[in-house]
Amino acid sequence: MRRRIALYVLLIAVAALFIGPFLILLSSATKPAGQDVFGFPPDLIPRPPVATWFREAWTTIPYARFVLNSLIYVGITIPVYLIVSALTAYPLARIAFCGRGVFFMLFLSIMFLPGELMLIPRFLVMSQLGLTDTFASVILPAILSSLGIFLLRQAFSQIPDEVVEAARVDGANEFAIFWRICIPIVAPTLAVLAILGFVSVWNSFIWPLVVLTSQSKFPIALGIAYLSGVSGTDVRGLAAGTVISLVPVVLVFLLLQKRILNSMGGAVKG
Repeated sequence: MRRRIALYVLLIAVAALFIGPFLILLSSATKPAGQDVFGFPPDLIPRPPVATWFREAWTTIPYARFVLNSLIYVGITIPVYLIVSALTAYPLARIAFCGRGVFFMLFLSIMFLPGELMLIPRFLVMSQLGLTDTFASVILPAILSSLGIFLLRQAFSQIPDEVVEAARVDGANEFAIFWRICIPIVAPTLAVLAILGFVSVWNSFIWPLVVLTSQSKFPIALGIAYLSGVSGTDVRGLAAGTVISLVPVVLVFLLLQKRILNSMGGAVKG
């Protein structure tokens, strides 16, 4: 009994550690102008709660345009990213060819390179192609991920050979095996990659900052930075803008989390 109580206390402490910053952010976004947001210990209860800062954040900058830009980046990048990762990972896991191990090690080694190391080469490529300050310059580098290839390769490798051989005996070609047999089995991994990819693209800041110059193409993360420059020391407005930007991330996570659990349950039942 004591061990269980200690475990619950530990879990609550860890949960508070992760949820605390978001609660402080939400509290700051709903506090009136006369209430201190820098007090310690932090006062999380607004007196009274106000929505003024959300309206100010939405109208001070072209917030709707920034949200639309991020939706465009996510809507194009994530489907293509999943397809490219799956098409790259499947041969590395299920098709024997010369140099397969070398290619996999190359993809694996890219995972350990700092993202900042690739900024200049990517910018030079985009500049040579004449794609700087375009939507394509943000989307193209994001559609190939060594992490996605690695995770899907591991997922494809765990599919029993008997399942694939049975499909071949029934007359299925390689693409039919990939699309109709393997893809449904690795659906939980695809859902995880969709979540990670969505969060990465939605929060992307450094690369868009380097490659974009037009404000009309800024994603939401750059929009928040622009808001901080416009609002100056208005912490409440900045907090409100940040809270608004987090809503789609939380919704997508909750939606795909349910999909992951359902897919895993179906796999166990099967």
